[in-house]
Amino acid sequence: MVKKKSHEERHNEHMPEKEITDTQTNTESGASGQQTPEGEPGATVTGKAEDELLGKLTEMQDRYLRLSAEFDNYRKRTLREKIELSQSGGESVIKTLLPVIDDFDRAMNSMRVTDDCNAVKAGLELIYSKVNEFLKQNGVKEIEAMNEPFDSDRHEAVTTITVNDETKKGLIIDVTQKGYTLNEKVIRFPKVIVGE
Repeated sequence: MVKKKSHEERHNEHMPEKEITDTQTNTESGASGQQTPEGEPGATVTGKAEDELLGKLTEMQDRYLRLSAEFDNYRKRTLREKIELSQSGGESVIKTLLPVIDDFDRAMNSMRVTDDCNAVKAGLELIYSKVNEFLKQNGVKEIEAMNEPFDSDRHEAVTTITVNDETKKGLIIDVTQKGYTLNEKVIRFPKVIVGE
C-alpha cells in the first residue's frame, strides 16, 4: 500500500535543503524573526556600559579582598591577644601576692631566732589579714556557713551528727573546710557537719 504525502511534504520535496532550514529557523525563532545576542534576551550591551560593569565588578572584588584581609588580620590579632592574656593573666595576682610572701619569709625567720610567741602570733595575724584583704579586692568572699540552715546548693555535707538541742537540727554545727565565692559564683563549696 502506498502512503499519500501531505501537501507540506510534497512542497518540501521541491524546495532546496537550505531554504527548508531557514524556514524552520524563522518559524522556531518567533514571529519577529529577530535574534538576540547571548546574555539577557532582547537587550544588547554597549561597549561603554560593558566597561562600567567591568569596572564595578573589579571594584567589588577589590573591596571584598580588602575586607577579607582585614578580617583575617583581626582574627589573628585577637587570637594572639587571647594567648598573651592567658599566659600573663595571673601576673597581676602574683605581683599582689609577693608582699604577702615576703611577710611570710620574715615571720619564718623571726620564729627561728625569737622566743617571743606573742610577736610571732601578731605577725601571723597581720599576714592573715593581708591575705583576706587581697581576696576581697579580687572579688573573693567567704561563704558564711556556721549555724546556717543546710543548703545542698551552697554546702557540701561531710557528715551528720545527732544533736540534743532541737533548734540545731538541720543547721550546720561545724565547718571542716571554708567555701568561697568569686564574684557571686561558688568556686569552692564549704564542707560542713550538719546536726540531726
